[in-house]
Amino acid sequence: MSVAFTKEDSAETASETLLPDRPVSPHPNLVTEAGLKALEFQLQLAREAYETAQKIDDVNERRRQAANPLRDARYFAARVRTAQVINNPTSTDTVAFGSTVTFRRDDGRVQKYRIVGEDEADPKAGSISFVSPVARSLMGKAVEDVVGTSGQELEIIAIS
Repeated sequence: MSVAFTKEDSAETASETLLPDRPVSPHPNLVTEAGLKALEFQLQLAREAYETAQKIDDVNERRRQAANPLRDARYFAARVRTAQVINNPTSTDTVAFGSTVTFRRDDGRVQKYRIVGEDEADPKAGSISFVSPVARSLMGKAVEDVVGTSGQELEIIAIS
């Protein structure tokens, strides 16, 4: 039978299914307990999506549908494996990983963020990564301290 009548991947289709790995941060993989659970959940979802894709009959479509879940599974497996769980801080004297910090900006806006790991950071939901410029400037500081970041001054109002 001629190759023209078989379902062989073209070079273009093959390149669509070999996705590069998601970039992994060079920083330590610090996480909260909730952050580790979220990573484990994302790994489970990626594995389930991959298993679902493996049930597709058409080989080209199966490869296309499995590409993202396979890449995500590799990423989340590595993140779970390298996760360093940091317990919640026992003191609210200074800002630390896991602290929730309330601060006032130069323009009068008051903001409140919890400092967490990179994969669990979501500024819209009130959490920022410990490697973000704001978090780095706040770490180790106390209530009433004023820190400068990105051309602004932030005054720490509360730590919880």
